[in-house]
Amino acid sequence: MDFWNHPDGNINHHLESRRIDSLQEMNHRLQMHSSLVRRLALDKVMEGHHGCVNAISWNSSGSLLISGSDDTRVNIWSYSTGGLIHSIDTGHSANIFCTKFVPETCDELLVSGAGDAEVRLFNVSHAKWKSGDVSTLEPSAFFQCHSRRVKKLAVEVGNPHILWSASEDGTLRQHDLRECSTCPPAGSSSQECRNVLLDLRCGAKKSLADPPKLCLLLKSCDISTTRPHQILVGGSDAFARLYDRRMLPPLTTCQTKAKPPPCISYFCPMHLSEHRRSSLHLTHVAFSPNGDEVLLSYSGEHAYLMDVNLGDQDTMRYFVNDVSKLLSINSCRETGLLPLKTSSSQFTGSKRHLGRLEMCKMLVQEAAKTLEEGSNVFHGIEMCNEVLHGKGPDVGPAMRHECLCIRAALLLKRKWKNDVHMAIRDCNNARSINPTSFRAYYYMSKALMQLRKHKEALDYALAARELDPTNSEAAEKVVNIMDHIAAAEEKRNREDCEDSTRGKVCRGRLRSLSDVLLRTGFNSEDSLDGHELERVDSDYEDEMEVDFETSISGDEGSDNEPNFFRGSLNLRFHKRDYLKRDNTVANGSLGLSAQHEASYEPEAAIDMKQRYVGHCNVGTDIKQASFLGQQGEFVASGSDDGRLFIWEKRTGRLVKVLLGDDAVVNCVQCHPFHCTIATSGIDNTIKMWSPHAQVPSIVAGGVAGPDSADVLSIMESNQHKLLNNREASLPFEFLERFRMHEFAEGTLRPFECAQS
Repeated sequence: MDFWNHPDGNINHHLESRRIDSLQEMNHRLQMHSSLVRRLALDKVMEGHHGCVNAISWNSSGSLLISGSDDTRVNIWSYSTGGLIHSIDTGHSANIFCTKFVPETCDELLVSGAGDAEVRLFNVSHAKWKSGDVSTLEPSAFFQCHSRRVKKLAVEVGNPHILWSASEDGTLRQHDLRECSTCPPAGSSSQECRNVLLDLRCGAKKSLADPPKLCLLLKSCDISTTRPHQILVGGSDAFARLYDRRMLPPLTTCQTKAKPPPCISYFCPMHLSEHRRSSLHLTHVAFSPNGDEVLLSYSGEHAYLMDVNLGDQDTMRYFVNDVSKLLSINSCRETGLLPLKTSSSQFTGSKRHLGRLEMCKMLVQEAAKTLEEGSNVFHGIEMCNEVLHGKGPDVGPAMRHECLCIRAALLLKRKWKNDVHMAIRDCNNARSINPTSFRAYYYMSKALMQLRKHKEALDYALAARELDPTNSEAAEKVVNIMDHIAAAEEKRNREDCEDSTRGKVCRGRLRSLSDVLLRTGFNSEDSLDGHELERVDSDYEDEMEVDFETSISGDEGSDNEPNFFRGSLNLRFHKRDYLKRDNTVANGSLGLSAQHEASYEPEAAIDMKQRYVGHCNVGTDIKQASFLGQQGEFVASGSDDGRLFIWEKRTGRLVKVLLGDDAVVNCVQCHPFHCTIATSGIDNTIKMWSPHAQVPSIVAGGVAGPDSADVLSIMESNQHKLLNNREASLPFEFLERFRMHEFAEGTLRPFECAQS
C-alpha cells in the first residue's frame, strides 16, 4: 500500500498505528524468547580438555564451536552431536586465553592467543588425523610481538585477512595475514613489527579527572558487527574506550613514543568514575548485535549496559563536574538511568492499557507495604522495577515519582553493592519530577550518610525539615547527622595527635602485610556497614618488591577447599620516584610529559542505563558478560559460585539461574541463530544449554528446579562476597607485579587457573 495515499488520509494516525503494531510485535517476540530462556536446561556436557576452559567461540554458521584451555590445546566441536572433531596441540607454553575462527576461510583457519604472549594461526586442512585424535599442528603463522599475556582476539565479519590481539602489555595489535607470517622472536635485534594499532602503555586513568599516564593492561576487545570500523577495548581501569579505526594514526612499533590517541567515547558508570581503587578493572567488553549498545563486566562489581549512539540523550553523558553535582543540593542532575521525559507511548484508554495502569497502582501499593513492614525488600524493588521498566505505555509522572522514592528507600534497606548509588539516582530523578519532594530530600540524606558524606547529608536533611517542619523523622535526622559530624571531627583531632606522637617513635618502621592490604583502597560500600576505610593513594606509597612461592589446592583426593592458592611472601620496601615510574613503561615508551598533564582537559564519559546484579565476579579476570539472542534481548554472565545468570536486558530483571561448573563459570557464548548457550570455566568441560526443560525456575514464577531452589539466598551470598572481597584475595595491582615476570615457563600455571 502506498503510504502517502493511505485511505485514512491521516498520516500521523497511520504512523502511530504502525508504531503500536511494532511495539506489540517486539513485546510478543520478547515474551516468546523469554519463555524459551526460562526453559533452558543442561543439554550436553562436552569432555576433551584437561584444564580450565578459558575461551569458547562459535563459527559464523553455528555448526562448530572452538575452545581453548590451560592444557594448551584448541578443540573443535560439532554443534549437532556435541562430539569432539579435532584437538590441536598448539605448542603454546602457557594457558590459552582466547581463540577464534578466521571468517570467510571455510573454518579452516583458526587463531589462538595465550599467556606466553604469542598469537598462533593454524590451518586445519593441513592436518591429517582421525576424528577426536590429538594432533600436533605446526602454526601457519605465529606472532611474538607482544611482551605480556594475550587476553583477547577479535575478528571482523567478512574479513579473512586481518585479526586483532589485546595484551596486558598495553597494546592492541593489528595482524595482516597477507603481509607476514611470523614476527621476530622476543629479544631479537631485528626490526620490531609495525602493527601497533593502539598504544595504551600510558593510557590508564585512575579517575575521570586524571590524565592517562599508567599502563592499561588490556583484558578485552570487540569489533562491532554493524560498524566494523568501531573497536571497543577494556582493561585495568574503570573505563571502556571506543575507537574509530579510520581516525587512528598509522600502525607503529613499540619504539615510537607517543601519547594515547583520542577515543570517541569513554564508558563508565558515574559512581565508578572517581573511585581510585587499584583493584577495579574490566574483565570483558562487548557490542550488542546491532552495535548500538555495549556491555561491560567489572571485577568486584556488576555488569552494566551503555548506549553507543546517544542522540538527544544528553543525560547519559557526564563530565568531571557532574560527579560532584550529583551529590550537591544546589544541582539536580537527571542520571539517565530512567527516561524522565514523557514517553511517546501514552495510555489510550484501551482495556489493555487501563489494565496495566491498575496493575501498576497495585504494585506501588504493595511495594509501599513492604517498605513499611521492612520485609521482602528484594520483591519490593522488583515491583518498582516492573512499574518503571515494564512492558506497555509509561505511567504518569506522579506514579513515577512515588515509585522512585519507594525504590530508593528499599535500596537503602537492602544495602547490596552500589545500592546506595542507585538510590541517589532515584532521588535525583524524583527531584527532577518534583523539586519540592520531601521524601527525595530525606532519602538522599540517608544515602549520603551511608557514604559518610556528612556535610552533604546535612544539607539535604535541613532541606527536608524545611519542606515538612512537622516531620519528626526529619528533625531527628538533622540532629543525628550533626552528632556524627561532631564525633568525626573529634576523632580526627585525636588521631592527628596520636599520629604525631607515634611518628616520633615509629618513623621508618616497615608496615605489616595487613596494613598494606587495608591501604590498597576500597570504596565505602565495600564493607557491609558502609564504613569508609582510610586510603592513601598507592602512587605515593613505598615501592614494594615481592618474592612469591605458590601452590594450588584442589587436587584430586585433597580435602582442601579448591581454587585457592597458598604461598609465602617476602616483602621489601623502599622509596620510589612515582612520577618517573609512571612515566616510564616497558619497551622504552615514554609517558605523558608534565606539560601535557598540566594542560590536560578531562573528557566526557557515558553513564550506565542498566545494571545487572546477582552474580559474583571477583576470582578471575576473564569473566564474560554477553548478549543473548539475535536481537540481544537478554544478558548473561558467569559467576564465581559456578552458576550462569540471565537477565532481561531492558529491565535488568533476573529470569534464570543455572548451575554450571563446580567452581567458576567464566565464558558464556550464545549460538548465532538458535536458543542455545555454551558455557565454560574452571571445570575441564564445556556445557551446552537448550530450552528442552519443561519445569521453569523459581525466578520465572513457577516451581523451583534443583538448580534454583533459593535464588534470593544465592544472590545475597554473592553480594556478600562482593562486599567482602578485600579479604578474599590480594589486590589486583599487587598480584600483577609478580604475575608478569619470569613465570611464562609454566611454573605458575595452576595459579593462572585459579586467578586467571
